[in-house]
Amino acid sequence: MVDAEAVELHDDILRHLTHLRVERRLADRTLALYTDAFERLQRSMVKSPVELRKVQPHHIRRWAAQLHAQGLAPRSIALILSAWRGLYRWLGREGLVDANPVEGVRAPKMAKPLPKALSVDHAVALAESNEDDTTSPVLMARDRCIVELLYGCGLRVGELEGLNVRPGDGTSGWIDMVDATAHVLGKGSKRRSLPVGGPALNAVQDWLAMRDQLADAGEAALLVSQRGTRLTASQIRTRVKRSALVAGLPTHVHPHMLRHSFASHLLQSSGDLRAVQELLGHANITTTQVYTQLDFGHLSKVYDAAHPRAKKRG
Repeated sequence: MVDAEAVELHDDILRHLTHLRVERRLADRTLALYTDAFERLQRSMVKSPVELRKVQPHHIRRWAAQLHAQGLAPRSIALILSAWRGLYRWLGREGLVDANPVEGVRAPKMAKPLPKALSVDHAVALAESNEDDTTSPVLMARDRCIVELLYGCGLRVGELEGLNVRPGDGTSGWIDMVDATAHVLGKGSKRRSLPVGGPALNAVQDWLAMRDQLADAGEAALLVSQRGTRLTASQIRTRVKRSALVAGLPTHVHPHMLRHSFASHLLQSSGDLRAVQELLGHANITTTQVYTQLDFGHLSKVYDAAHPRAKKRG
């Protein structure tokens, strides 16, 4: 357990916190996190003992190891080290220390969590759900279009947000209804084209038939809000969450989960990692390889449930 008793912070730390609050204008929540980090630093210095301006890299490494032994998560330790690093960088600019003892000290490696994906049944249930007496037909058509494009094409929320009704000036994407192809602008302004399946294409057609009931005159966006303007990424997230609730899904659903589901289900069916990489627009295949772990997890569950010798495993 971390000693939670109050500590009197060093004058240099108090001055730095004032700098963060007044000049950097950090939010109260952020300042609270920094203050906690500095209190941990102060306790460590008292126990060593060592003066703030005389702390060396070996002190920082030992204290980081102690935080890890106390059960702090790598992410929390990384945040604490970041706060300490910023403190000593500021002390250096003030001419109070010659070197930053935190430079080069890193938190323990974080286990990279696997992306969460829906089951095929839940993804289909979400895509096909449209029974909601409180939603107008036009909003139902738009929200179904959102879900179908996210799950059916594996789009990022920003790529979906940027889709226009027709080709524009090259700074946005669009859907070719004739060729059933989505042309999107991805990360790093990289363009890619990908097929639009039948259900997604039908959803887009249904929405386009009603879109003028919401869209302002001259609005280029494919997806618009009730105010008639382009639907924002935040609004898309809200609509996906609502659609999942209406569909009765037992988990929180967000746009990127539908992208993960698209990739996972496609890989389970095809086994073609390169094709999934191209469709997702990943620059490096190592980014796509995380879905092979998801695929193995699926196969493992099937084995455990179906194979007569599965339960014999130690």
